[in-house]
Amino acid sequence: MKNFRVISKYQNELFEATQDHSCFDVVAWHGNYVPYKYDLKKFMVINATAFDHCDPSIFTVLTCPGPKPGVAIADFVIFPPRWAVQDHTFRPPYYHRNCMTEFMGLLYGNYEAKEEGFRAGGATLHSMMTPHGPDEQCFEAASNAELKTVRVADGTQSFMFESCLGLGLTEWGEKTCGVIDQNYNQCWQGLKKHFNPNWKPEHKTSDVESLSKLSIKK
Repeated sequence: MKNFRVISKYQNELFEATQDHSCFDVVAWHGNYVPYKYDLKKFMVINATAFDHCDPSIFTVLTCPGPKPGVAIADFVIFPPRWAVQDHTFRPPYYHRNCMTEFMGLLYGNYEAKEEGFRAGGATLHSMMTPHGPDEQCFEAASNAELKTVRVADGTQSFMFESCLGLGLTEWGEKTCGVIDQNYNQCWQGLKKHFNPNWKPEHKTSDVESLSKLSIKK
């Protein structure tokens, strides 16, 4: 009978054992600890159909609630191919920082917010309250693109683990492995400043009158 390798990690060490049967060859499992295989291509995500890019939580496949309402110990999120139909908005994931730590990985294809330099098998870690968002190339393309119905990231699959806890890198992950992109922050260095403090929106007389009437009614 075929031998099965069982590898377990404990205290930063890997331990290996062999057995003549699969560890999944069982009659029952205790509680909710059940192995399950699921094709992520079949998961139906929900995307914005109005005017704005929704929070990544709408792409959540599985979640482990945290001690406080509104935050999770871990959310498992995917970004599969989908349709983008929003109007009057910036469609890619916008620049943000939040209370959740985000560990994201690319399984195959290209990721819409960083099509160059982020290959399948790669991952990014943005700790809580760390600003991040699309790279310069993605920003410029999305800012000038026509807002018509498009298929987003066809032929790709990426995932993300979100957690209200802080995550740290091991010494092997940060130094020994030698695959950390030390110039990762350079993808944002070319972003141009577009803020104009002297710009004021033009209001039509009818708009002002409508606002005045609304204020009076309140």
